[in-house]
Amino acid sequence: MKKYILLLALGLTACDKNLDMTPQGAPTTANFWKTPSDALAGVNSIYELYSDDDMYGRGFFWLNNASDDIGTKPRDNAERIKNFQVTGDESDTRNIWAKHYIVMKRANDVIRNLPKITMDEKLKNRYLGEAYFNHAVMHLELAYRYGDSRAGIPIQDRDNPENIYVTRQKSVADNYAYIAADLLKAAELLPTFSTYATADYGRAHKTAAWAYLARTYLYAKDYANAEKYADLVIASGQHALLDNFEDVFKTANNWSKEYIWSVTSSATDTRFGCIFPGVCLDDKGWGLYNGWGNFYPTKELYDSYQAGDKRREATILKTGDKFMYFGQERTYNTDKFVVSSSNRTGYQFRKYMEPYGYPNPIGTYVNPNGDKPSTSLNVPLLRYADVILMKAEAKLMQNKNADTELNMIRKRAGLENLTNATMSDLKRERRNELAGEWTDRHFDLVRWGDAQATYAQPLHHADGRVIYAARIFNPAIHNVWPIPPMEIQKSKNTLTQNQGW
Repeated sequence: MKKYILLLALGLTACDKNLDMTPQGAPTTANFWKTPSDALAGVNSIYELYSDDDMYGRGFFWLNNASDDIGTKPRDNAERIKNFQVTGDESDTRNIWAKHYIVMKRANDVIRNLPKITMDEKLKNRYLGEAYFNHAVMHLELAYRYGDSRAGIPIQDRDNPENIYVTRQKSVADNYAYIAADLLKAAELLPTFSTYATADYGRAHKTAAWAYLARTYLYAKDYANAEKYADLVIASGQHALLDNFEDVFKTANNWSKEYIWSVTSSATDTRFGCIFPGVCLDDKGWGLYNGWGNFYPTKELYDSYQAGDKRREATILKTGDKFMYFGQERTYNTDKFVVSSSNRTGYQFRKYMEPYGYPNPIGTYVNPNGDKPSTSLNVPLLRYADVILMKAEAKLMQNKNADTELNMIRKRAGLENLTNATMSDLKRERRNELAGEWTDRHFDLVRWGDAQATYAQPLHHADGRVIYAARIFNPAIHNVWPIPPMEIQKSKNTLTQNQGW
């Protein structure tokens, strides 16, 4: 078998960077899936694509660009996404589908082959739990973006990997049921995060499975179960909110009590990790680092914060704000730190700036290779505050009082308590707490039924000028994205396109 250097999303010493696996996770000889070492290599291969550019490096965030929170560097694909004029064949989006299915295939290879390996049963169960969990996460991310009540997405044949021409499910509800079943198996098999040795940080764990169950049921509109599994996370005692919001986004807190699931980076080797912080850094990084300047906050997002909300300044840099950069205090958008000409909004996300704040951070906190601007910072995909907000939403949708949950979030933000909070309150807290993160503001608006009205309003630069005119959003078409045409071709037309695209 060939050796492949897998740039793992995990900063784990237990995960050898030279894994004996093909890029698709399939063995090239009949000698694989025999030993505990094969089992470890197979499980490790599942995580390899997390830090891929088409995944959490940028990937879905080009689709999140549709939301009212984000403005992008001017480029044709971003403009088409913003205006819901994509075909699914754009270079920035066409690989998202395939790479998620590659990860799912690798997980299915583990699920199918691992039981026949003679090895420690406790470790075998954990490996299986990791496979079920990661399959579910990949499956969920595709399901709600590409599936609806008219058609779900294909479910791979777990027992027969050669059967690649699989039709779409009749409804995304079928996908949600399958995802939930995988997560329930994962939760049963996985240990809690606190039992892991440092070398295994970044692997799937029990409360992460419960948290994704809450997210799955929220999308499925099964609010009782969404509340139930969010409650299990909360009651586990494994997690807590950090006292200061800005501390969540510091390298030292990559594995804090607020951590649930992230694209993990290596604080000891910045070549391995997520490029998203560099993608959000001002274009060319004021001459000190190769920032890519792809995504910026809008004035609408900045103005959505209430007066006194500590999260605003921790999330967004505006003209005149002080920030640390390469060991010195700088002033945003003044003198040598004027924003680049490609900055669409006049703001920048501050959440991911911490690795750049240290003296001489390159090589210690930041990848020396600016063409892959990964950093030492874990990029959260689902954190504890999100679980609290999901519980609040589930309770409100059942006509229950959610003041306790929302006030937990507001207290840290320095805001007064709410009484008899409404869905409008929940929507604002979710937006302000999770701005610029991978929780997907666009699909929050879609599932709340708010996208059409929201996108009918223009978006603005910090100085007040319009940067995006009002847009036409047709829920009958745009509630889902187009499936990449090349995937339909590969399927020999077994796969059908979403209606209207």
